[in-house]
Amino acid sequence: MKRSFRAKLFIALPVLFILIGVAAIIFPLGGGDEVPATVQENPVRENLPQLDDFGIPESGLVVEEGIVQARQTLSHILSGLGLDHYEIHQIAEGMQDVFNPRRIRRGNNYFAYYSDDSIRNLSYFVYEISDLEYLAVDLSDTLQIRRGEREVTEISRSASGIINSSLWNTLIENGASPELAIHMSRVLAWSVDFYRIEAGDRFRVLYTEQYAGDRAVGISQIDAVYFMHRGREVEGFRFEADTLKGYYDIDGNNLRKVFLRAPLEFVRITSRYSHNRMHPVHGDRRPHLGTDYAAPRGTPILAVGDGVVTRAAYSGGNGNYVRIRHNSVYETQYLHMSRFASGIRAGTRVDQGDVIGYVGSTGVATGPHVCFRFWMNGQQVDHLRLEFPSGDPLPEEYMYDFREKAYSLKSRMEMIAFTERPS
Repeated sequence: MKRSFRAKLFIALPVLFILIGVAAIIFPLGGGDEVPATVQENPVRENLPQLDDFGIPESGLVVEEGIVQARQTLSHILSGLGLDHYEIHQIAEGMQDVFNPRRIRRGNNYFAYYSDDSIRNLSYFVYEISDLEYLAVDLSDTLQIRRGEREVTEISRSASGIINSSLWNTLIENGASPELAIHMSRVLAWSVDFYRIEAGDRFRVLYTEQYAGDRAVGISQIDAVYFMHRGREVEGFRFEADTLKGYYDIDGNNLRKVFLRAPLEFVRITSRYSHNRMHPVHGDRRPHLGTDYAAPRGTPILAVGDGVVTRAAYSGGNGNYVRIRHNSVYETQYLHMSRFASGIRAGTRVDQGDVIGYVGSTGVATGPHVCFRFWMNGQQVDHLRLEFPSGDPLPEEYMYDFREKAYSLKSRMEMIAFTERPS
């Protein structure tokens, strides 16, 4: 019967003490000829193999990279790498618990690791599920399959530009990721009208970008941003403490307003609020007391403010629509949805930015868009002409820490030239 670890330790300790006593008699402290001590490096530590981003030893292997082609399956790929039908079946069966082999996607990368000899045996196979996730198949001994994530590092970066056509194009022209435009639009959604950006508008931004190896895989946050829009300057600094998180100007005023300026992210206005618009379907002039935002079918529609859904229904020309009461003064309505978001019905409470439905063309519509209508004191108004109050300012107890951080970020931003490429 096997003894437990503790039992073995109990038996071994007295023996150890006896040996120590004997050693003390034979080699008394301070007695006899001193033998110089030598330090020996741990050979195991020195010879640990270097691993690549997927945790595979780099030495002794030849790596070949491939890209999944149209209509190519896992079986096609592995047979092309020299595996037979039995081996492919074993791999497909073994990966079922961690990844569905039918979800191999065109355009994704894969890597084949061969033993560095004339036989060219396939030792490892790696498929990149995404920029971060991968599937690793170890064929070097017994078959082992694991799903892992690449190590992510975060790097502080900066970018700036003077806009000629759009923020998106300016970022691309200046060598920055266009994803930065989406993050900037979210931070400045209450302060900058991204549907009316003009040539000459300019920006500076400090942000944190994530890398897997040497590949940029996403932007985790905006740290500070400056935007001059139509001659008006907006500046915001990220601050987080306890349960508080948001963007504030240098005086601690919240950049977040009571309402978003639009119910969609980064789309275009196709028709504005008007009392005398030519109707695109009926062909006559009539009031259009809303703002039309064109977007691809299925684009998420966002609640522009906190409130309670009063209607989520289908109604003739309006198609599928949602109406939200925000308080005793303001209401909003969103028309022509393809469908409602899960859980959206009369009585549902929503927060600003919650998805309430998806862009469509139900009712009387010439194409996919959302007609956004805004009520103030029971009257439909042009929301683009209104100035909404800000959210709660930064509490006084946080102002010292916030200003210390904000002034440091402000100094860094002011050193960035407007035509500078990302750094």
